[in-house]
Amino acid sequence: MALPKIAKVTYELVVPSTGKKIKYRPFLVKEEKILILAQESGSQSEITKAIKEVISACVQSRGFKVDTLATFDMEYIFLNIRGRSVGESVDVIITCPDDEKTTVPLTIFLDEIEVVFDPKHEANIQLDDSYSVKMKYPTMEEIMNADVDDISVQQSLEMIAKCIDQIYSEDESFAGSDSSLKELTDWVEDLEPKQFAKLEAFFTTMPKLSHTIEVTNPETEVTSTVVLEGLGSFFA
Repeated sequence: MALPKIAKVTYELVVPSTGKKIKYRPFLVKEEKILILAQESGSQSEITKAIKEVISACVQSRGFKVDTLATFDMEYIFLNIRGRSVGESVDVIITCPDDEKTTVPLTIFLDEIEVVFDPKHEANIQLDDSYSVKMKYPTMEEIMNADVDDISVQQSLEMIAKCIDQIYSEDESFAGSDSSLKELTDWVEDLEPKQFAKLEAFFTTMPKLSHTIEVTNPETEVTSTVVLEGLGSFFA
């Protein structure tokens, strides 16, 4: 006789970048094992691969594609899946900013962590009186491959080029997918600096998984505001 199947509870959330609802379930023990093994490996690429695998398994909505998710979408979805799976709070260790050495343990409730949108952020960017550019968000793989902590000028140009979704005017439109990376990079290099700066601003103002907390240093009694950003801040 086959063993009984335990019913899985499903939940809904709204994907920050699109506003669309998706259904998801908590991850299972076999999926938690994937995460633990990836974390033990210490490899960021393995951790990213595991997160994507878990999201793909847990999201139940038809047509959902994890490979096209913006980084902050992926982080937010995983945060919610994790909260429903193993606990709705996480313990973190915060280093007090006033002396940069004293650490304080704090508990953060995951439902308080949101994707924060900069009011100056704009995906449709007007370059001049004729042409505008519609940008798309980079995926987590693209962010990792660019090595954002030590990004070169060429990598920066290519990152911007990869995120061009459309170049358009009132009379014509060019899809980024119809051009090669070299063609798009050459096009970006041909912009004026002030036009290029508008494209750069798309990245510097991009939505972020963020949570602001106050921490009091027990040694100095100074209270400081600390902003945690990105998934690594909550599951380091």
